[in-house]
Amino acid sequence: MASATDAHVDLLTRLAPERALRTQRAVAREWIDDQRAVGGIGIIGLTLSEPDGLIDAASDARLPFVIVDPVDTHHRRMVSVGSSNWAGARTATEHLIGLGHTLIAWIGGPEGSDAARDRLYGYQAALDAAGLEIDPALIRSGQFDVAEGARHARELLTSTNPPTAIMGADDEMAFGVLATAHALGIRVPDQLSVIGFDDTPQAAWATPPLTTVHQHLEGMGWMAVETVLAMAEGRRPASRHVELATSLTVRDSTSVAPH
Repeated sequence: MASATDAHVDLLTRLAPERALRTQRAVAREWIDDQRAVGGIGIIGLTLSEPDGLIDAASDARLPFVIVDPVDTHHRRMVSVGSSNWAGARTATEHLIGLGHTLIAWIGGPEGSDAARDRLYGYQAALDAAGLEIDPALIRSGQFDVAEGARHARELLTSTNPPTAIMGADDEMAFGVLATAHALGIRVPDQLSVIGFDDTPQAAWATPPLTTVHQHLEGMGWMAVETVLAMAEGRRPASRHVELATSLTVRDSTSVAPH
């Protein structure tokens, strides 16, 4: 929003066609035409799933289209903005390994999400580099929300060989893990370490405050707006995919592995 204000343009919120409809060429074209009719000079899609039809329609209409954290697409015309998800997840996993954890579970996002997939690969890379087994029983996936994190956490923590640390592919999932640990009487971080991803404002208010991977959400928004405006002026983006650096924010939800 701030970057749009600085550029003296209005940022309008629009709902894309339903997922089942947006793949239809006529529907995608009509929706793109509607955005142009209200004066739109470009479109930013936020974690928009299956956007290929809209990308094609926008390209045909010469309307710039930038995706933030793409889902279910590897379109050759796609211009996207994201974070260094692989590196962020690897750094977070290395943090747990350095604390002595060897049973580290992963609760990931949807398989179609590029960000979720890269975060899983970063987790696996850290385990592999440390000589730790990548155990499929410790890897789960689902939607990015609290309920999914809670459900998977309960299954993991009530198993015969529960993990001493759980990583959520986003903060919402990690909040679900914290809630489940509390309900089961498992102390965080004494008995279980928990890490999230995003560093949303709520992460600092959680009980205990959540260790999480910080991604520059404002920077991603700024980059998306700047890229759309540059494309609207006829300039080619320097890269079709831009990644912003991540960093680990260590708080009180992680500690040395229990003996």
